[in-house]
Amino acid sequence: MTDISERQKQLLKAVIELYVKIGEPISSDQIEKNYHLGVSPATIRNEMVRLTDAKYLKQPHTSAGRVPTSTGFRLYINELMKEKAMSVVDEVAIRQQLMDSRSHFDRMVQTATRALAKKCGTLALAIHDGNVYYTGASNILDIPEFFDIDVARFVLSLFDEFSVLQQIIDKAQGTESLHIIFGEETGYEHLLPTSFAFLNFDSRSEIPGVIGVIGPDRLNFPVVLPYLRYIGEVLSEGGRI
Repeated sequence: MTDISERQKQLLKAVIELYVKIGEPISSDQIEKNYHLGVSPATIRNEMVRLTDAKYLKQPHTSAGRVPTSTGFRLYINELMKEKAMSVVDEVAIRQQLMDSRSHFDRMVQTATRALAKKCGTLALAIHDGNVYYTGASNILDIPEFFDIDVARFVLSLFDEFSVLQQIIDKAQGTESLHIIFGEETGYEHLLPTSFAFLNFDSRSEIPGVIGVIGPDRLNFPVVLPYLRYIGEVLSEGGRI
């Protein structure tokens, strides 16, 4: 990974946050208009070119704008992103919903999946003891990246082709419980505009469970990741009872 300057990091942060908001390739003019980075428009253009050369941004087709790569998103998530804190009301409500069904752990997993889909506004899934649960399919149909019927069909087919879904999950690396995989890392063309965020949780069987979300590559990570971590923690508590 190419080292970049602090100014380039702040520019990358601005590009990603605007891209998440509008879902279109970002131009230097848009950055100059929406952010006060303290540099000239010409400098913004030059720095965006350097970020592209360094593989943090890419230029789709013949568009004048640029979008983040998975490398750019990972730098943003690891160093630049500020997560949005969950409200105490949400924490209490989610914990109560899940713990109310802890005597039937499969039901607790399903409740957790519904809560995740509702709070994150995307498709949520869980895998536990050989069973696959998902909910929130209608959420992704409102997201522009899924207006392409081939993309939407392929994502929904993952729940019929468990081997493909497991193959994607198995691409996760590292010892952390939370993992993010971008569509361009899966090897499947129809998943290019998507991303997966998931984590392992303790279950009442020997094999840990998995819970996560599938959304666009511009997933609202500052909101999604805190909910995913919290719901995973509550599930693990239930799994150890």
